[in-house]
Amino acid sequence: MMLEPSVDELQEKIKSKYSLVTLSAKRARQLRELNNLRIENPKSHKYVGMALEEIAADELKLEQD
Repeated sequence: MMLEPSVDELQEKIKSKYSLVTLSAKRARQLRELNNLRIENPKSHKYVGMALEEIAADELKLEQD
């Protein structure tokens, strides 16, 4: 079973696995509450998967302090 998007692809966007997990979890909660998806036709039906797809599509980025 192949996961999409791949962890390698996601880590090109966000280097830290911890930051990637934190960002996707926060975004998944937003999607559950607001249902404001930034991509069309996501492959995943789960909120975390949709958040990861947004990161892979450069629709969601990590803000640097």
